[in-house]
Amino acid sequence: MENEYIKENRIVDRTEDEKKYELIQNIINTKKILIQSHVNFEYAENELIDYYTYYIKANQAKLDYLIKQAKYQGLMIDEVG
Repeated sequence: MENEYIKENRIVDRTEDEKKYELIQNIINTKKILIQSHVNFEYAENELIDYYTYYIKANQAKLDYLIKQAKYQGLMIDEVG
């Protein structure tokens, strides 16, 4: 007879301040990725041009979404990152 072990984890919800901090960190990180993607695009050749074009577009859409969420939550976003 096999014993079955069930690991029980308590799900702890983050506080509002933690959520806001994480949102700001995501904005900063996405901005850095976007800047680096633009630099990489400048040196890209052949198929990598398409890759970085889509990568830049995707990260710009992500950044726009995150900034919209920050404004919705009442965070003041100036020039982050």
